[in-house]
Amino acid sequence: TVSGGTIRVGAMVTQHEIINSAELAKAAPIMKEAALQIADPQVRYMGTVGGNVANGDPGNDMPGLMQCLDAQFYLVGPDGDRVVDARDFYDAAYMTDREDDEVLTAVSFAAPVGGSAYEKQKRKIGDYATAAAAVQISKEGGTVAAASIAMTNLSDTPIWSEGAGAALVGTACDAAAIKAAVTAMLGDIDPTEDNRGPVAFKRHAAGIVLGRAIARAWSRA
Repeated sequence: TVSGGTIRVGAMVTQHEIINSAELAKAAPIMKEAALQIADPQVRYMGTVGGNVANGDPGNDMPGLMQCLDAQFYLVGPDGDRVVDARDFYDAAYMTDREDDEVLTAVSFAAPVGGSAYEKQKRKIGDYATAAAAVQISKEGGTVAAASIAMTNLSDTPIWSEGAGAALVGTACDAAAIKAAVTAMLGDIDPTEDNRGPVAFKRHAAGIVLGRAIARAWSRA
């Protein structure tokens, strides 16, 4: 639902439904852009928002996106309902603030203002990201009024880089500002070597995808 400037997505909404919702595409186009890059069509027909954000896999695309959008997660358990900020939800790989006897029922966030982009580098179609970046930028008077940046699969949790967003605020989002944002982001991530490449390559890929995402979000703002 999109109502009163707030977007609420039930936990059982599939990636396919996100892609095909004209209302959501208009209110938060980054949701569709990210969902289209998740796995492949068969998975998107079945994979849900709740499943993507709740199990704590650092390679999943929605957790970082939800941190970028400053989303809230709604949990229900024997002791009642509670709400947790996406930026406070992830503790380590596959470890979250959700208790074993709790169920995630929905996510919500304020309808974003300005331009956004989700950029993902991966080895092949259907793979998890080697590095991915979610960027939301608002513009005022030709400069960045606010910016939010989150990275995926570059640490054991998604990383919302407050410093990277702050580096863009007040600038014309030129090459120097983008370089400063990338530098700040690189100070926040902690990738490990695996079959997607060594640490140096992942850090390089992270800088490239973030630079592209910032440029595209700015062009849309």
